[in-house]
Amino acid sequence: MTAFAFPRSALTRRAALALAASFALAGCVSTPPAATGDIHVMTSGGFTAAYNELRPSFERSTGRSVKTAYGASMGNASDSIPSRLGRNEPADVVILARPALDALVAQGKVVAGSQVDLVRSSIGFAVRKGAPKPDIGTVDALKRTLLAAPSIAYSASASGTYYETELLKTLGIEDQVKPKSKRILSERVGTVVARGDAALGLQQVSELLPIEGIDYIGPLPAEVQRVTVFSAGVATASKQPEAARQLIRYLNAPAAAPTIAKTGLEPMSER
Repeated sequence: MTAFAFPRSALTRRAALALAASFALAGCVSTPPAATGDIHVMTSGGFTAAYNELRPSFERSTGRSVKTAYGASMGNASDSIPSRLGRNEPADVVILARPALDALVAQGKVVAGSQVDLVRSSIGFAVRKGAPKPDIGTVDALKRTLLAAPSIAYSASASGTYYETELLKTLGIEDQVKPKSKRILSERVGTVVARGDAALGLQQVSELLPIEGIDYIGPLPAEVQRVTVFSAGVATASKQPEAARQLIRYLNAPAAAPTIAKTGLEPMSER
């Protein structure tokens, strides 16, 4: 918001207070909570790249320190968000796939009604840097590529769940392809592909793009694409729920949209 400077003589103290109040009511001014205590965030991989870029500016503008734990949206890996919450690790804000967030609400781990949709995320493929890029531009081309690939890595979270439970069945190649597919726990799929442990990797586009040592091929064809909404919510165990809501508003503000978009995500604030 543009700041306007008024001459001191132009406003009485009462008028100045009234003007400030009207701005606050209009949503133009947000008074941050007192900068005491860390804000604890748990975020899944789909939003991690955008979050890591946005967090420092939030800390500078509010004086709050943000501590982060990373993990999958779902599954029973020791570092998944559900597992972390099950161990009562500190959390004020959780950011993960919307279905998984809603499940946490049902379990009493996230405050009902606090959910805010942040981004839409698509699934894509990558190969090791310098390797030939196979054709995945059409459904038929994708089928041929998956059948020909010697090995395929996929995540243990939202994109991988779709791959192993729906996509291969839809393509009619589950029996041929699933045995050579490896579900990756507690590690980025791109990292596995970069070191040569899989010829082809499937994950959220935003999780593939930051990885060194791979070449991003492109997204799944539109006919079989599965878009995941990643959302934020306030943990019921939060010791600072107002600070948590302030951070969520920051991540969902239109000003954050350009940073989010460059990480391969579609900001929901622009919809």
